[in-house]
Order: sequence, then C-alpha cells, then structure tokens
Amino acid sequence: MLKPMDKIAQANQTLWENEVQKGGGYTRPWLDMDQELLADWLNGRLHPIPYPLYELYPTSIMQNVVGKEVLCLAAGGGQQSAIFGLLGAHVTVADLTQGQLDGDETAASHYNYPVTTVQADMRDLSALPRHAYDLVYQGDSLAYVPDVQQVYAQVSQVLRPGGLYRVKHTQPAVHRTAWNGTAYEIAAPYAETIQHRDDGGIEFRHRLDDIFNGLLDHGFTIQRVHESPYAQQTDILTQATPGSWAHEMRYVAGGFVIIAQKIG
Repeated sequence: MLKPMDKIAQANQTLWENEVQKGGGYTRPWLDMDQELLADWLNGRLHPIPYPLYELYPTSIMQNVVGKEVLCLAAGGGQQSAIFGLLGAHVTVADLTQGQLDGDETAASHYNYPVTTVQADMRDLSALPRHAYDLVYQGDSLAYVPDVQQVYAQVSQVLRPGGLYRVKHTQPAVHRTAWNGTAYEIAAPYAETIQHRDDGGIEFRHRLDDIFNGLLDHGFTIQRVHESPYAQQTDILTQATPGSWAHEMRYVAGGFVIIAQKIG
C-alpha cells in the first residue's frame, strides 16, 4: 500500500495522472515492437535509430537481460518495461502513478509476458524486496524529487551486490530554458533549484556534486557516463517547431546517463 505522500509527491502524482488522462507521450504504452526490430537495434543495424528506441541508451544495458531481475523505477507507462519484457527479463515496475502502472499491465498483456507493478514513491522502496534486482533502470524522473541521495539510498537497498543502476539526469546548467524567438536563453538563476510548473508539477535542479558524489557515498562505483543522443536525431529534430521540446534538443544539452555498479 502506498504510504501517505508529502506535497511534492501529491503534486507530481496529480500531474502524471492528468498526463495519463490526456494521453501524453510518456504515458502511452509501446505496442508496436517486435523481436526482429529489437534484435536489429541491439546489434547496431538500425540507422538512424527510430523513435522511441533512441531514448533507451546505452543499448549495452539491454544486452543479456534474459532471466535477469529488472526494476523500472519511476518509469511506468508500458514503455521501458515493454522492451525488457520482450527481451526476456523478469520485470518489476515501481511508479507513483497508478495510471502509469496500468500502461505497464497493458503492454504485458499485449505481448504476453509477466510483469509486477508496485505503486510507490521512489524515495521509499520498502515495499520491494531487499537485494533482489540485477538492474535498476531509471529515466528522467529524479527531476521530481528534491534530494537525489534519498533515491540512491533506496536503490542501493534493492540492488544485488554487483548490480547495475542506469539513471538519467537533466543537465543542471540548463535545467530551465526558454525560446525568445531567436535563441534559447537561461530562464532561471543557477542557485534557484525549485520550479513550480504551470501544470502543477514540481521539479528540482540537481547539481553535479550531488549527482556523482551521491552515488559514491551510497556504495556505487561509476562505470560509464553517456551524453544524450537526442541532438543526433537530425532527421526528426530539424522539422520541429521552434520552442518545442524536440526543437530545444537540437540546441540545448539534453542530459546524460550514468551507469553505476553496486559494490559487492
């Protein structure tokens, strides 16, 4: 059972339940994947890499997951979990939003693989078994919590020794930008860490020392760092409307992924 939520969790849960109702892009299950497409992708035979697969990087993290225990953390919606399920992993999804978890159930039913869904705040994973997962996969969702170290501590508890943690971060220097009709400009001072969005969501800027040192402080070693490949998708982004997210990705650093390993 989901524990009582603070105002941050309440606001962001409402945000994402509303996104589910509107059919937002990160809430729609990926139901048009197949084994041949995924094999070509993993073996580097797709050029350019089509949407949405280019969002799942590095591909090395998807290799050899057959029979592995994978936790998709704050990554509901039936997207990443669908890829892992099709690749033969045993998938668990933990997400704050029930509507997002419904998407994971939809994808699992569509492709006929088992999935475990747990409604939980990423800052409290006490509902999950300890030291149970070979891989924790997390996307941009850390932008919705004020302290990354709270989440790192929880991930360390559920990962097995030697397990991998794939986590994506927003580039903190450009956490908030705005299109001025000619170029993108920084829209908030670097010292400002909280953004109360017009849609009711609450986001946070995390600085590099917290992002990297926090992992080291919670028993991880940093294996690799991968910059977002979004700007390389020129066939898609060159047609984007100025001011849109896709257009912004051509000009503004889109973030990076860290692959960390729990010390055994």
